[in-house]
Amino acid sequence: MGWLYAILALGSVAVVLAVLYRPLGDYMAWVYTSRRDAAVERGLYKVISVDPRAEQTWQAYLRGLLAFSAVGLLIVYGLQRLQQWLPYSLGLPAPSEHLSFNTAASFVGNTNWQSYSPELTLGYTVQMAGLAVQNFTSAAVGMAVAIALVRGLASRRSGTIGNFWVDLTRGILRILLPLATLAAIVLAIGGVVQNFNGFTEVSTLSGAVQSIPGGPTASQEAIKLLGTNGGGFFNANSAHPFENPTAWTNVFQVLLMLVIPFALPRTFGRLVGDNRQGYAVLAVMGVLFTLSFTILTALESAGQGTAPQLAGSAMEGKEQRFGIIGSTLFATTSTGTSTGAVNSMHDSYTALGGMMPMLNMMLGEVTPGGVGSGLYGLLVLAIVAVFISGLLIGRTPEYLGKKIGPREIKLAALYILVMPTLVLTGTALSFALPGVREEIEGVSIWNPGVHGMSEVLYAFVSAANNNGSAFAGLTANTPWLNTALGVTILLGRFLPIVFVLALAGSFAAQDTVPATSGTLPTNRPQFVGMLTVVAVLLTALTFFPVLTLGPLAEGLV
Repeated sequence: MGWLYAILALGSVAVVLAVLYRPLGDYMAWVYTSRRDAAVERGLYKVISVDPRAEQTWQAYLRGLLAFSAVGLLIVYGLQRLQQWLPYSLGLPAPSEHLSFNTAASFVGNTNWQSYSPELTLGYTVQMAGLAVQNFTSAAVGMAVAIALVRGLASRRSGTIGNFWVDLTRGILRILLPLATLAAIVLAIGGVVQNFNGFTEVSTLSGAVQSIPGGPTASQEAIKLLGTNGGGFFNANSAHPFENPTAWTNVFQVLLMLVIPFALPRTFGRLVGDNRQGYAVLAVMGVLFTLSFTILTALESAGQGTAPQLAGSAMEGKEQRFGIIGSTLFATTSTGTSTGAVNSMHDSYTALGGMMPMLNMMLGEVTPGGVGSGLYGLLVLAIVAVFISGLLIGRTPEYLGKKIGPREIKLAALYILVMPTLVLTGTALSFALPGVREEIEGVSIWNPGVHGMSEVLYAFVSAANNNGSAFAGLTANTPWLNTALGVTILLGRFLPIVFVLALAGSFAAQDTVPATSGTLPTNRPQFVGMLTVVAVLLTALTFFPVLTLGPLAEGLV
């Protein structure tokens, strides 16, 4: 019965995504190619002195992106440090300097890692003017980078990849804002709270007094999921009944996380003039997602471990409202899309089950990945797969008519190396530096031994991949982790963007070469299989040794 429910849940989500794939993908393609600007867009361009018809080189595109993100970082940091003087602060003090830096880096980096309890730390002004705004802008930045790379692949000797300010504006106003508004209305109808009530004192049945928080939750919940951000308005995130009240809102939230990442391959296919290329990318995303969900569900349903076997199931840390299937579907979705939202505690999963969300992130979150970042991440892997195929058949590798030479493969390799370098370096330093190790072992880790190792590893994997979820047994609000994870988030977000935009510029400068009998078809099942294998092998070869020190060591004991 459990597997029937799993098939029905996955099938229901797949049907809705299939229905939306073509219209949403085509709409996004139109958004980024339309030559007409709305009146509000023209007004914004005048305010920031931008010519919407001016094309940018990849260097100019990158400068605009970095400058915009740096300003956002300073604004979110400043709002937190000034919180006690802001309206709707709820009497809460300003967070510490290192916590404010971590939070600002996290939300600007589309990560939403939270080293704090939101309802007890941040007032409504910071939540709305700081965090919710960055949920829109950071998501739009990721989409803009993906579109820039696709433009580079589709153009011929142009040397330009679009206009960052136009892509950013259209992504927010034409895609994210309308969809988030509709989603917020649906969530509010489903019972997600939306008010400015602050804390309400109520008497419990036992006669005690409890403070019940309120807040403008539905509006922030919608964009946190739609933009694959993930930060909760409440500490329990999507396990909180004010954020995720019922079983159907749980499925709706899964759909919100998946809808844009799974529709972007259609946008890719339309922009390069071959919808079959989009279907190939979609197939890889779908295969990896299905495998991950199936394995995680099997591991959690089996309930390996002494305590789960005695209890008859592995329900610790899971909501009774959603059960194992509702929890594993949500966990696979959130860690496969760089969202980081949780409706169950990954730290309480079985040892091998808890490894699966970690592996989703270690894949580079391409199953289907975050809005924009999933598409450009998988396209980089496609470039590597084509290069390997070219070596095997003795031909100069080509992808969509663009040659992959030393420059392109170096950029792709650097992109791939960023995340594991940050993860392994951050984890190693946390245990190697004497003063830091005492803080980690004495303050941060509540579960010593190999599980504590898994908690720290998960934290750096989550930060480097801009996910934001955590093994809940780790106390991260310390000077070292706030600073180290904040730096990891920024490097994990913006270094790959540098290499992706450089790739876009390199491809844009090329002319297309005609396909020949020796050209590798990249829209057939053979390439789908090869790209899937490349994604899995890169992860296995990179992270298997460190996994043997954490979840594998714990699960195979």
